[in-house]
Amino acid sequence: QVQLVESGGGSVQPVGSLRLSCVASGSISSTYHMGWYRQAPGKQRDLVADITRGGTTNYADSVKGRFTISRDNAKNTVYLQMNSLKPEDTAVYYCNLVPIPYQYWGQGTQVTVSS
Repeated sequence: QVQLVESGGGSVQPVGSLRLSCVASGSISSTYHMGWYRQAPGKQRDLVADITRGGTTNYADSVKGRFTISRDNAKNTVYLQMNSLKPEDTAVYYCNLVPIPYQYWGQGTQVTVSS
């Protein structure tokens, strides 16, 4: 049984920071090509950062230079360090496989950036 459990979200002021964690279990491993997606109210779910099997990282233009994706394979965990947060980063954040997500998503973790 595959499980993706996201955590670490919260409410922060603009220019604040948060670190999200995603623990993978079952047939999904953090060594796979993994990514962080986000979905704002009324919008589609978009990929914002991913890390390949080889460790190459990619970022959406909107988060480049502010977000950093990493992983700890010993803990089967993928992280997203988010700095210089903006109100437009407000969304529910999910982790999943890239480029084709696993059919079942975790519950996500809410990030709210507001003054």
